[in-house]
Amino acid sequence: MMKKGILLLLVAMAMSVLAACGTEGESDSSGDGETYTIGATQIVEHPSLDSAYEGFQAAIEDAGLNVEYDFQSAQDDQNNAMTIANNFVADGVDLIFANSTPSAQSALQASNGIPVLFTSVTDAAGAGLVESMDQPGENITGVLDLHPEAITKTIEFIDQNFKDATIGLIYDSGEANSIAQIEAVKEAVEGTSLSTAEATVGNSSEVQQAATSLVGEADLFYIITDNTVVSALETVVGVAEEQDLPLIVGEPDSVKRGGFAAYGFEYYDIGYRTGEMAVEILTGEKTPADIPVEYPPEIDLYLNKDAAEAQGIEWNSAWEKDAELVEVNEE
Repeated sequence: MMKKGILLLLVAMAMSVLAACGTEGESDSSGDGETYTIGATQIVEHPSLDSAYEGFQAAIEDAGLNVEYDFQSAQDDQNNAMTIANNFVADGVDLIFANSTPSAQSALQASNGIPVLFTSVTDAAGAGLVESMDQPGENITGVLDLHPEAITKTIEFIDQNFKDATIGLIYDSGEANSIAQIEAVKEAVEGTSLSTAEATVGNSSEVQQAATSLVGEADLFYIITDNTVVSALETVVGVAEEQDLPLIVGEPDSVKRGGFAAYGFEYYDIGYRTGEMAVEILTGEKTPADIPVEYPPEIDLYLNKDAAEAQGIEWNSAWEKDAELVEVNEE
């Protein structure tokens, strides 16, 4: 009787193991619990790009997808961006999140059919990333980081409050994102009381020297969303405060870092929207070709009262009616 009991117990245990294996197989075949791999690449680390990446991850987490991320920063080097993209393709990631124009260009060149979603890109068509906003291409789409009215509103604000000023522009001449914005600034300046002076850089270590070179020529700085310059923004803030030169910037994160004013939006939001697109693609609901490129949400005026004081700007209380006031981030 004891031997028979042991035999029955062993049979029951074997059947239980087989049943468990069958259940696991059924779960895998239905796709439940699938884990995706996303290669995330950005040209350099600074608060705006970092915030966009955080928003991207949050949207995917909110959707309940299981995702493993391989995050790589190119450290402001285009060659590194290309190497990162090639490695993602070699590793067979399910999707590439390209956070910045140089990163997106490298990802598209390397992608070999892997879906590419970009954000923090100013002019996707001009950078050769997409055919058009409505028809981006077979395996790439995303969200831009320049609202159509951002530059014109910024120039209007400068013209209204700093008449006859010469605007000091500092940018990386090798970044397509920046060239498009500088051209837009020059176009917006036409017909106003303003003029421009320029200084170009090749890497972040040159930013302080470029800012200093404009002292005596520029009446204020306007720092567009140039990744090289924004990554070293504190050096421009230092020159602006030392020389009493107003510092206009391209997005709220730079206002928090010491800029005086910006027309913009939160980069977290465009990252989040890009993450929602990623969910649709990973789950097979859509392909990149089905999703038009999108502009960011409506922009607001952000002002930093402490920065205004540090840069010798006389505060106008009328600004507070239409602006969102922010403080310098001490972290």
